[in-house]
Amino acid sequence: MNDDLLGLVAERADLAELDPARRRLALRDLLAQRGGDGVGDDVRALADHIDGYGPLGDLMRDAQVTDVLVNGPDDVWVERAGRLEATSVRFEGADELLGFVHRWISWAGGRIDASCPIADGRMQDGARVHAVLAPLAPAGPVVSIRRWPRERPSLDDLVDWGMLDSSLRDRLDGAVADRSSIVISGGTGSGKTTLLNALLARVDPAERIVTIEETPELVPGHPHVVSLVARPENVEGKGEVEAAELLRAALRMRPDRLVVGEVRGREAFYALAAMSTGHEGSMMTVHARSAADVPDRLVALALQERIATSEESLHRSVAAAFDLYVHLERRDGQRRLISIEERS
Repeated sequence: MNDDLLGLVAERADLAELDPARRRLALRDLLAQRGGDGVGDDVRALADHIDGYGPLGDLMRDAQVTDVLVNGPDDVWVERAGRLEATSVRFEGADELLGFVHRWISWAGGRIDASCPIADGRMQDGARVHAVLAPLAPAGPVVSIRRWPRERPSLDDLVDWGMLDSSLRDRLDGAVADRSSIVISGGTGSGKTTLLNALLARVDPAERIVTIEETPELVPGHPHVVSLVARPENVEGKGEVEAAELLRAALRMRPDRLVVGEVRGREAFYALAAMSTGHEGSMMTVHARSAADVPDRLVALALQERIATSEESLHRSVAAAFDLYVHLERRDGQRRLISIEERS
């Protein structure tokens, strides 16, 4: 960041009292009075430094970028079209990067410091930010930013992208219309949330969808969606609300379809209980290496809820809960639907 520009701004204490939009206009006026070329570029750079993503600003404006990965102040990568690329973007040093990390996590409503060196949160623009500080990350702060497209892709878009073919699209479309319960499995970045959003957009507009997530990522194109988001504990170690509690609350909210954005823990027990005894047409995603691994994975997660039950009864619940097992994988940068298996 140009020190002369920062010095010019530092002389205007009144800028701190403005909201970001008005501050940007004031910066434009200030730089226009100074004269010279490149006013637009300077305004954008200052706005990024004061209110935005700093050196990452241009990357975050690139519609093709889905992930920005900072491995330290001088090692920044992005993912475009499913492929990782190194960039020339650099921070001036670890201190500058650390300052931005503190700001981003604070904006997202979180906390990160020496006593809490791992944190994540959701920014106002919808991006998900995850950061790890030194000494856990010896090279300096490590930051992962996941961006979501403004336009949610439809099932037809996923066909155009090569994630699935038209016959699989029609099969999934029919399953949604028939109120089949669906579990979507796959690894990180395999497209589980993308597919789930596309499926939810196909739900009858007259139905009420209640979603439960730890991090809000589901934004389906549907007119009646109630979103419930888990809350971490505060700086005093209080106030945590887990996904399991939200799921129990959701059952009292007259859902036509329950949707769990990603099953990670003991909420699996309540999801299985709900989906195996009603709430047809519900959906969830889970990390698993294959569709065949999903039952064991869900049982293991459900057992975290220390309620007297057996693995055998949980396996029966899994068998009763889902009509379709949909598995995604990411191969050579391409997200693909690998299999659709029906209840055995």
